[in-house]
Amino acid sequence: MHIPDGYLGPATCGFFYGLMMLIWMAASKIVKKTLKAQQAPILAISAAFSFVIMMFNVPIPGGSTGHAVGGVLVAILLGPWAACIAVTVALVVQALLFGDGGITAIGANCFNMAVVMPFVGYYIYKAISHNAPFNSNRKVIAAGIAGYIGLNAAAILTGVEFGLQPWLHHTAGGQALYCPYGLNIAVPAMAGEHLLIFGWIEAVVTALVVKYLKKQAPEFFEEG
Repeated sequence: MHIPDGYLGPATCGFFYGLMMLIWMAASKIVKKTLKAQQAPILAISAAFSFVIMMFNVPIPGGSTGHAVGGVLVAILLGPWAACIAVTVALVVQALLFGDGGITAIGANCFNMAVVMPFVGYYIYKAISHNAPFNSNRKVIAAGIAGYIGLNAAAILTGVEFGLQPWLHHTAGGQALYCPYGLNIAVPAMAGEHLLIFGWIEAVVTALVVKYLKKQAPEFFEEG
């Protein structure tokens, strides 16, 4: 799902950098107010977990990759704003040190995987698990569904961003300057592998970790 350099035009990259600057500032203020001192090490571990799970990626035709992210799991445990920070740290380290995702595309990659995915997944989890008893399996099922939908929402949005580039940036003769694939190719390419493969990996990992922590560390799920 990582967008490499050269696939998004300057206007698109600049837009997402500007948008993410506002989101990062909001996230830092909110997390500073809401994150408990004893949760700070968990935030660091969450960033490391997201970094590791994203390193297991598979190339997708067209220039991107398919992989799990772990963003919904972090959102369930610490909240979506904390997940935004944790996944952002993982993505920036990957881009700067490992070349996994372009530097010019950090803003877009962070919006897809550190904003859309954790927020979509978090509220789906909350909606499905609402009023469920603590020991109910509905919370585990909700976590799996949230992970699956959150990852695919981010993947489809990435495909849309790819597919808009030939329309936004092209020569007078109509030749694409950046990503050459339109929506009819980019969206199915991104959605297909995540709907069929990586979404299920995200769902299983998210559900299993939530199930384990409910038994071994129930304090993660204390309301408030």
